[in-house]
Amino acid sequence: MIIAIDGTLASGKGTIARRIAGWYGLPHMDTGRLYRATGVAAMQAGADFEDASALAAIARALDLNDFEETELRTAQAGQAASKVAAVPAVRAALLDLQRAFANQTGGAVLDGRDIGTVVCPQADVKLWIDASVDERARRRWAELQAAGDTITLEAMTEQLKVRDTRDRNRADAPMVQAADAVLIDTTELSIDAAVEKARAAVEAARSQR
Repeated sequence: MIIAIDGTLASGKGTIARRIAGWYGLPHMDTGRLYRATGVAAMQAGADFEDASALAAIARALDLNDFEETELRTAQAGQAASKVAAVPAVRAALLDLQRAFANQTGGAVLDGRDIGTVVCPQADVKLWIDASVDERARRRWAELQAAGDTITLEAMTEQLKVRDTRDRNRADAPMVQAADAVLIDTTELSIDAAVEKARAAVEAARSQR
């Protein structure tokens, strides 16, 4: 069973994906981590973010063991991830890795922005997780504040709007809800309630198989 969980930043999709994977005993991949790591590696190498070939080479050589989770969760890492994710050559370099993970025996849970539309259009279950931009900015700001980041809520909101626009309008694999994905709006939901809605959607899809 392949479960594709897509959605916007700070909508709760990552937490939902981890909980769903745990519930069904499936391996989980946070595909955004691949792009954050590529972005951080590009920054560390002083790469030109306009040089598609250089960015693709960094993506192909990526070793996630080289990164601490804390350095992948900064606002700067998020911005860099959005930039490299808009480069078709980078997406192509990471596509096979994601598909191989999804198609392992027994299936998997993957979360990202184009799992249900590009990476695994044949997924057994597709969910789209979203929330209002103000609520998502508040969540992400609180997370960064707890980690010691000094970004303001206003700056976080603006960054989120810019990133949403970039992700939705990129030429290759834009962030968009798959036509057959179940929408879960988490704006006013607790994480437990959101997970329960997601699990109900998975069960409904399984019953129709």
